[in-house]
Amino acid sequence: MSGATAESSRPEPPPSWGTGAPGFGANLARRVGTALVALPVLLAALLLGPPWLGVAIVTLALAVGLAEFFTLLGARGIRPMRHAGVLLAAALYLDVVMPGWLPFPLVPLGALLLLTLTLSRGTELDSVSASALTLLGAVYLGALGGTIAALRLLAPVGEGGLRLVLLLGVLVFADSFAFFVGHALGRRRLAPAISPGKTVEGALGGLVGGVAGAFVVRQLGLPELPFLHTAGLGLAVAAMGIVGDLAESRLKRWAGVKDSGALFPGHGGMLDRLDSLLFGAPVLYYYFQFVR
Repeated sequence: MSGATAESSRPEPPPSWGTGAPGFGANLARRVGTALVALPVLLAALLLGPPWLGVAIVTLALAVGLAEFFTLLGARGIRPMRHAGVLLAAALYLDVVMPGWLPFPLVPLGALLLLTLTLSRGTELDSVSASALTLLGAVYLGALGGTIAALRLLAPVGEGGLRLVLLLGVLVFADSFAFFVGHALGRRRLAPAISPGKTVEGALGGLVGGVAGAFVVRQLGLPELPFLHTAGLGLAVAAMGIVGDLAESRLKRWAGVKDSGALFPGHGGMLDRLDSLLFGAPVLYYYFQFVR
């Protein structure tokens, strides 16, 4: 079967930022129920717990996300190089979160191991694809994920929890606005070849929601954040969150699955929850590292 035919034969998910999605009420109830349980616990851990607890939560989530990424590859019939991928992801993660902490750089070692394993698979022609996609997973979850954890450890460390809450606040508001605006007003599809359920109207609602979320967090804990910076961060993080959502949708469509997992009822797997965070976090990381 050709790639185009295989792609078109995969089931399209119901609209998520559009109108007329089947089971809207049930899906909404599952989403809200999951959020009501998970968000208060997460916020308490980030705001009241020590820095290591926030980093540990992020690290665990990334590890689960990497496992789900490898599962996506398996759904496509590709055997990922798991051990080398984990090592390389850890090296990239540590390089972002704690640069200079290790006495020697791990990234070259991980790259050597990955390429050596490509040769060790003998005549398996898909070993090149497996190597490239394993590297993609390491960069995706390790390097981008490292910026999430780094937000908790950047100076001043006392504001680390609030920086993570800012990331979550912007993206939760953006996702909520996109969800409701898309279902109420969504008509034009945003990226029909990647994620047919998302609409331009929902995306615009998400951008507005991202700015609103940034100002809510500013009011609650970051009052010294300049007004224009707050608006810009909310807009940029929400926009990159949409890109991250579409990037993961592309991966799932390529793998022929609806969700990366079933860890969160109504929300899918861990990778489904991390997708926008992984793309939004670098915006805040570079801002708090080099601007503020």
